[in-house]
Amino acid sequence: MAGSWYTGRKRPLRSGGSPKAMSILLVTSNRLGDAILTTGAVPYLAGLYPGSKIVVACGPLPAPLFKAMPEVGEVWPLQKQPRGGHWFRLWRMAARIRWEHVVDLRGSLIAYALRTKRRTVWHTARELRHRVVQLGETLGADRPLAPHIVWRPQDEAEADRLLGSRRPILAIGPTANWSGKQWPAERFAALAAALIARGGALDAAQVLVAGAPTEANMARPVMTALPPEKTVCAFGWPLPVLAAAFARASLYVGNDSGLMHLAAAVGAPAVGLFGPSRDEHYAPWGKGNRVVRTPASYEDYLVDGSLDPERAKGLMSHLEIETVLAAIRGMAIQGMKE
Repeated sequence: MAGSWYTGRKRPLRSGGSPKAMSILLVTSNRLGDAILTTGAVPYLAGLYPGSKIVVACGPLPAPLFKAMPEVGEVWPLQKQPRGGHWFRLWRMAARIRWEHVVDLRGSLIAYALRTKRRTVWHTARELRHRVVQLGETLGADRPLAPHIVWRPQDEAEADRLLGSRRPILAIGPTANWSGKQWPAERFAALAAALIARGGALDAAQVLVAGAPTEANMARPVMTALPPEKTVCAFGWPLPVLAAAFARASLYVGNDSGLMHLAAAVGAPAVGLFGPSRDEHYAPWGKGNRVVRTPASYEDYLVDGSLDPERAKGLMSHLEIETVLAAIRGMAIQGMKE
Protein backbone atom coordinates (compact mmCIF):
# COMPACT_ATOMS: atom_id res chain seq x y z
CA MET A 1 0.00 0.00 0.00
CA ALA A 2 1.11 3.58 -0.42
CA GLY A 3 2.17 4.68 3.03
CA SER A 4 2.04 8.14 4.51
CA TRP A 5 3.57 9.81 7.53
CA TYR A 6 1.31 9.98 10.58
CA THR A 7 -0.54 13.28 10.87
CA GLY A 8 -2.58 12.69 14.03
CA ARG A 9 -6.27 12.09 14.56
CA LYS A 10 -8.92 14.15 12.86
CA ARG A 11 -10.44 15.14 16.20
CA PRO A 12 -8.52 16.31 19.24
CA LEU A 13 -8.07 13.71 21.94
CA ARG A 14 -9.94 14.46 25.14
CA SER A 15 -8.35 14.28 28.53
CA GLY A 16 -11.25 12.38 30.02
CA GLY A 17 -11.45 8.61 30.11
CA SER A 18 -9.63 6.54 32.68
CA PRO A 19 -7.15 8.61 34.70
CA LYS A 20 -6.13 5.66 36.87
CA ALA A 21 -5.15 3.62 33.82
CA MET A 22 -3.15 6.52 32.33
CA SER A 23 -1.30 7.97 35.28
CA ILE A 24 2.11 8.64 33.66
CA LEU A 25 2.57 11.53 31.22
CA LEU A 26 5.66 11.50 29.03
CA VAL A 27 6.21 14.71 27.05
CA THR A 28 8.79 14.26 24.33
CA SER A 29 10.05 15.80 21.14
CA ASN A 30 8.36 17.12 18.06
CA ARG A 31 11.31 15.99 15.91
CA LEU A 32 11.67 12.39 14.84
CA GLY A 33 15.30 11.81 15.78
CA ASP A 34 15.09 13.42 19.20
CA ALA A 35 11.88 11.50 19.93
CA ILE A 36 13.45 8.17 18.94
CA LEU A 37 16.33 8.83 21.34
CA THR A 38 13.76 9.10 24.16
CA THR A 39 11.79 5.92 23.39
CA GLY A 40 13.80 4.02 26.00
CA ALA A 41 11.94 6.01 28.64
CA VAL A 42 8.74 4.05 27.93
CA PRO A 43 9.81 0.56 29.07
CA TYR A 44 11.77 2.13 31.92
CA LEU A 45 8.71 3.99 33.24
CA ALA A 46 6.54 0.92 32.70
CA GLY A 47 8.95 -0.98 34.94
CA LEU A 48 8.80 1.70 37.63
CA TYR A 49 5.00 1.70 37.59
CA PRO A 50 3.78 -1.84 36.82
CA GLY A 51 0.25 -1.99 35.50
CA SER A 52 0.09 1.72 34.67
CA LYS A 53 -0.53 2.95 31.17
CA ILE A 54 1.57 5.74 29.80
CA VAL A 55 0.30 8.76 27.88
CA VAL A 56 2.84 10.15 25.42
CA ALA A 57 2.63 13.71 24.11
CA CYS A 58 4.88 14.22 21.09
CA GLY A 59 5.00 15.62 17.59
CA PRO A 60 2.76 14.08 14.92
CA LEU A 61 5.73 12.60 13.05
CA PRO A 62 7.07 10.23 15.77
CA ALA A 63 3.59 9.50 17.18
CA PRO A 64 3.09 6.11 15.41
CA LEU A 65 6.29 4.73 16.94
CA PHE A 66 4.95 5.38 20.44
CA LYS A 67 1.49 4.19 19.48
CA ALA A 68 2.93 0.77 18.56
CA MET A 69 4.30 0.24 22.09
CA PRO A 70 2.10 -2.02 24.24
CA GLU A 71 3.00 -0.04 27.37
CA VAL A 72 1.53 3.15 25.89
CA GLY A 73 -2.15 3.66 26.55
CA GLU A 74 -2.65 6.77 24.46
CA VAL A 75 -0.66 9.12 22.23
CA TRP A 76 -1.41 12.82 22.02
CA PRO A 77 0.11 14.24 18.81
CA LEU A 78 0.89 17.92 19.30
CA GLN A 79 1.13 20.01 16.17
CA LYS A 80 3.18 23.16 16.77
CA GLN A 81 1.03 26.27 16.89
CA PRO A 82 1.83 29.99 16.87
CA ARG A 83 2.74 31.61 20.19
CA GLY A 84 3.06 28.24 21.90
CA GLY A 85 -0.58 27.33 21.42
CA HIS A 86 0.29 23.63 21.44
CA TRP A 87 1.39 23.92 25.07
CA PHE A 88 -1.97 25.41 26.06
CA ARG A 89 -3.71 22.60 24.19
CA LEU A 90 -1.65 20.01 26.05
CA TRP A 91 -2.44 21.67 29.38
CA ARG A 92 -6.17 21.58 28.60
CA MET A 93 -5.95 17.87 27.76
CA ALA A 94 -3.91 16.97 30.83
CA ALA A 95 -5.17 19.34 33.55
CA ARG A 96 -8.19 17.20 34.50
CA ILE A 97 -6.05 14.21 35.35
CA ARG A 98 -4.22 13.64 38.62
CA TRP A 99 -0.91 12.23 37.40
CA GLU A 100 1.37 9.88 39.25
CA HIS A 101 4.43 11.17 37.39
CA VAL A 102 4.91 13.81 34.71
CA VAL A 103 8.12 13.47 32.71
CA ASP A 104 8.89 16.46 30.51
CA LEU A 105 11.74 15.76 28.13
CA ARG A 106 11.18 19.06 26.34
CA GLY A 107 12.39 21.10 29.32
CA SER A 108 9.24 23.25 29.31
CA LEU A 109 7.10 24.47 32.21
CA ILE A 110 4.20 22.08 31.58
CA ALA A 111 5.15 19.72 34.44
CA TYR A 112 4.79 22.59 36.92
CA ALA A 113 1.31 23.46 35.64
CA LEU A 114 -0.18 19.99 36.23
CA ARG A 115 -1.27 18.10 39.32
CA THR A 116 1.21 15.31 39.84
CA LYS A 117 2.83 13.42 42.70
CA ARG A 118 6.20 13.53 40.97
CA ARG A 119 7.71 15.53 38.16
CA THR A 120 10.92 15.10 36.15
CA VAL A 121 12.11 17.82 33.77
CA TRP A 122 14.93 17.51 31.25
CA HIS A 123 17.83 19.91 31.64
CA THR A 124 20.48 19.71 28.94
CA ALA A 125 23.88 18.86 30.39
CA ARG A 126 26.75 21.19 29.67
CA GLU A 127 29.08 18.25 29.12
CA LEU A 128 29.20 16.60 25.70
CA ARG A 129 27.38 13.37 26.48
CA HIS A 130 25.08 11.40 24.21
CA ARG A 131 21.37 12.16 24.51
CA VAL A 132 20.71 8.52 25.41
CA VAL A 133 23.12 8.80 28.33
CA GLN A 134 21.50 12.08 29.41
CA LEU A 135 18.06 10.44 29.27
CA GLY A 136 19.13 7.76 31.74
CA GLU A 137 20.63 10.38 34.03
CA THR A 138 17.48 12.54 33.87
CA LEU A 139 15.26 9.62 34.90
CA GLY A 140 17.64 8.38 37.57
CA ALA A 141 18.38 5.10 35.80
CA ASP A 142 21.58 3.23 36.51
CA ARG A 143 22.32 2.86 32.79
CA PRO A 144 21.75 4.61 29.47
CA LEU A 145 18.20 3.99 28.24
CA ALA A 146 18.71 2.70 24.71
CA PRO A 147 16.06 3.51 22.09
CA HIS A 148 13.21 1.02 22.03
CA ILE A 149 11.27 0.51 18.78
CA VAL A 150 8.54 -2.10 18.22
CA TRP A 151 6.20 -2.89 15.36
CA ARG A 152 3.25 -5.15 14.71
CA PRO A 153 3.20 -8.37 12.66
CA GLN A 154 1.18 -6.59 9.98
CA ASP A 155 3.92 -3.95 9.71
CA GLU A 156 6.49 -6.69 9.15
CA ALA A 157 4.26 -8.34 6.56
CA GLU A 158 3.83 -5.03 4.76
CA ALA A 159 7.58 -4.42 4.78
CA ASP A 160 8.13 -7.86 3.26
CA ARG A 161 5.54 -7.15 0.56
CA LEU A 162 7.03 -3.77 -0.33
CA LEU A 163 10.59 -5.09 -0.41
CA GLY A 164 9.49 -7.91 -2.64
CA SER A 165 12.36 -10.31 -1.94
CA ARG A 166 14.58 -11.70 0.78
CA ARG A 167 17.79 -10.27 -0.72
CA PRO A 168 20.21 -8.43 1.57
CA ILE A 169 19.41 -4.75 1.98
CA LEU A 170 21.61 -1.69 1.79
CA ALA A 171 19.51 1.12 3.29
CA ILE A 172 20.47 4.73 2.71
CA GLY A 173 19.01 7.97 4.02
CA PRO A 174 20.18 10.76 1.71
CA THR A 175 18.01 13.52 3.21
CA ALA A 176 17.91 15.55 6.43
CA ASN A 177 15.75 18.27 7.95
CA TRP A 178 18.29 20.89 6.89
CA SER A 179 20.30 21.09 3.69
CA GLY A 180 23.47 21.91 5.64
CA LYS A 181 23.50 18.36 7.03
CA GLN A 182 23.04 16.66 3.66
CA TRP A 183 25.88 14.85 1.95
CA PRO A 184 25.46 15.40 -1.83
CA ALA A 185 22.94 12.96 -3.30
CA GLU A 186 25.34 12.14 -6.13
CA ARG A 187 27.84 10.82 -3.58
CA PHE A 188 25.22 8.64 -1.96
CA ALA A 189 24.53 7.22 -5.43
CA ALA A 190 28.23 6.59 -6.09
CA LEU A 191 28.68 4.99 -2.67
CA ALA A 192 25.71 2.68 -3.15
CA ALA A 193 26.83 1.78 -6.68
CA ALA A 194 30.29 0.84 -5.39
CA LEU A 195 28.87 -1.34 -2.64
CA ILE A 196 26.41 -3.26 -4.84
CA ALA A 197 28.63 -3.54 -7.95
CA ARG A 198 29.82 -6.98 -9.00
CA GLY A 199 32.51 -7.90 -6.51
CA GLY A 200 31.44 -5.07 -4.19
CA ALA A 201 31.04 -5.51 -0.47
CA LEU A 202 27.26 -5.97 -0.80
CA ASP A 203 26.94 -7.02 -4.44
CA ALA A 204 23.86 -9.17 -3.80
CA ALA A 205 21.96 -6.38 -2.04
CA GLN A 206 19.06 -4.24 -3.12
CA VAL A 207 19.16 -0.56 -2.17
CA LEU A 208 16.39 0.83 0.01
CA VAL A 209 16.29 4.63 -0.37
CA ALA A 210 14.24 6.19 2.43
CA GLY A 211 12.89 9.58 3.43
CA ALA A 212 9.73 11.60 3.98
CA PRO A 213 7.39 12.03 1.00
CA THR A 214 8.27 15.72 0.73
CA GLU A 215 11.98 14.83 0.38
CA ALA A 216 11.74 12.62 -2.71
CA ASN A 217 13.14 15.28 -5.04
CA MET A 218 16.27 15.62 -2.89
CA ALA A 219 17.04 11.94 -3.46
CA ARG A 220 16.10 11.79 -7.14
CA PRO A 221 19.79 11.69 -8.25
CA VAL A 222 20.20 8.55 -6.15
CA MET A 223 17.18 6.84 -7.65
CA THR A 224 18.08 7.68 -11.24
CA ALA A 225 21.71 6.59 -10.89
CA LEU A 226 21.01 3.09 -9.54
CA PRO A 227 19.63 0.07 -11.42
CA PRO A 228 15.82 0.13 -11.04
CA GLU A 229 15.70 -3.63 -10.50
CA LYS A 230 17.99 -3.27 -7.49
CA THR A 231 16.37 -0.18 -5.96
CA VAL A 232 13.35 0.25 -3.68
CA CYS A 233 11.94 3.73 -3.04
CA ALA A 234 10.71 4.02 0.56
CA PHE A 235 9.66 7.64 0.66
CA GLY A 236 6.56 8.04 2.82
CA TRP A 237 6.35 4.51 4.17
CA PRO A 238 4.67 4.39 7.60
CA LEU A 239 7.36 4.53 10.26
CA PRO A 240 6.61 1.12 11.83
CA VAL A 241 6.80 -0.46 8.37
CA LEU A 242 10.07 1.33 7.69
CA ALA A 243 11.39 0.15 11.07
CA ALA A 244 10.62 -3.45 10.11
CA ALA A 245 12.40 -2.94 6.79
CA PHE A 246 15.46 -1.36 8.43
CA ALA A 247 15.66 -4.31 10.82
CA ARG A 248 16.43 -6.50 7.79
CA ALA A 249 19.21 -4.20 6.51
CA SER A 250 22.79 -5.42 6.32
CA LEU A 251 23.92 -1.79 6.46
CA TYR A 252 22.44 1.69 6.82
CA VAL A 253 24.28 4.82 5.65
CA GLY A 254 22.72 8.23 6.10
CA ASN A 255 22.96 11.82 7.18
CA ASP A 256 22.42 12.84 10.78
CA SER A 257 18.64 12.48 10.77
CA GLY A 258 15.70 10.75 12.40
CA LEU A 259 15.93 7.83 9.99
CA MET A 260 19.55 7.24 11.01
CA HIS A 261 18.39 6.90 14.61
CA LEU A 262 15.50 4.65 13.57
CA ALA A 263 17.83 2.29 11.70
CA ALA A 264 20.29 2.12 14.58
CA ALA A 265 17.47 1.58 17.08
CA VAL A 266 16.23 -1.54 15.29
CA GLY A 267 19.71 -3.04 15.08
CA ALA A 268 20.86 -2.19 11.57
CA PRO A 269 24.64 -1.58 11.44
CA ALA A 270 24.60 2.19 10.95
CA VAL A 271 27.02 4.78 9.58
CA GLY A 272 26.07 8.37 10.36
CA LEU A 273 27.52 11.21 8.28
CA PHE A 274 28.14 14.36 10.32
CA GLY A 275 29.22 17.93 9.70
CA PRO A 276 27.38 20.86 11.32
CA SER A 277 25.91 18.82 14.18
CA ARG A 278 27.26 17.25 17.34
CA ASP A 279 28.05 13.56 16.93
CA GLU A 280 28.86 13.55 20.66
CA HIS A 281 25.12 14.07 21.21
CA TYR A 282 23.64 12.36 18.18
CA ALA A 283 25.88 9.51 17.00
CA PRO A 284 23.87 6.43 15.96
CA TRP A 285 23.43 4.61 19.24
CA GLY A 286 24.63 1.03 19.47
CA LYS A 287 27.75 -1.06 19.58
CA GLY A 288 29.64 -1.16 16.30
CA ASN A 289 27.91 1.81 14.70
CA ARG A 290 30.15 4.46 13.14
CA VAL A 291 30.36 8.22 12.77
CA VAL A 292 32.10 9.70 9.74
CA ARG A 293 32.72 13.43 10.03
CA THR A 294 33.71 16.09 7.55
CA PRO A 295 37.30 17.32 7.95
CA ALA A 296 35.82 20.35 9.72
CA SER A 297 34.78 19.96 13.35
CA TYR A 298 31.48 21.20 14.67
CA GLU A 299 33.30 24.21 16.14
CA ASP A 300 34.49 25.16 12.65
CA TYR A 301 30.87 25.90 11.70
CA LEU A 302 30.35 28.34 14.57
CA VAL A 303 30.44 32.12 14.54
CA ASP A 304 30.54 33.80 17.96
CA GLY A 305 29.57 30.50 19.56
CA SER A 306 26.48 29.92 17.38
CA LEU A 307 25.93 27.75 14.33
CA ASP A 308 26.23 29.75 11.13
CA PRO A 309 23.90 28.19 8.51
CA GLU A 310 25.60 30.00 5.65
CA ARG A 311 29.03 28.74 6.63
CA ALA A 312 27.71 25.18 7.07
CA LYS A 313 25.86 25.09 3.75
CA GLY A 314 27.59 22.84 1.26
CA LEU A 315 30.46 21.85 3.54
CA MET A 316 29.25 18.24 3.71
CA SER A 317 30.67 18.01 0.19
CA HIS A 318 34.14 18.01 1.79
CA LEU A 319 33.45 14.47 2.98
CA GLU A 320 34.93 12.10 0.40
CA ILE A 321 33.36 8.83 -0.75
CA GLU A 322 36.53 6.88 0.01
CA THR A 323 36.43 8.08 3.62
CA VAL A 324 32.95 6.62 4.04
CA LEU A 325 33.90 3.39 2.28
CA ALA A 326 36.92 3.01 4.57
CA ALA A 327 34.68 3.29 7.63
CA ILE A 328 32.32 0.67 6.22
CA ARG A 329 35.18 -1.73 5.49
CA GLY A 330 36.18 -1.49 9.14
CA MET A 331 32.77 -2.66 10.36
CA ALA A 332 31.83 -6.22 11.22
CA ILE A 333 28.82 -6.70 8.94
CA GLN A 334 27.32 -10.11 8.29
CA GLY A 335 27.56 -11.09 4.64
CA MET A 336 29.95 -8.30 3.69
CA LYS A 337 32.85 -9.26 1.44
CA GLU A 338 36.38 -8.16 2.22
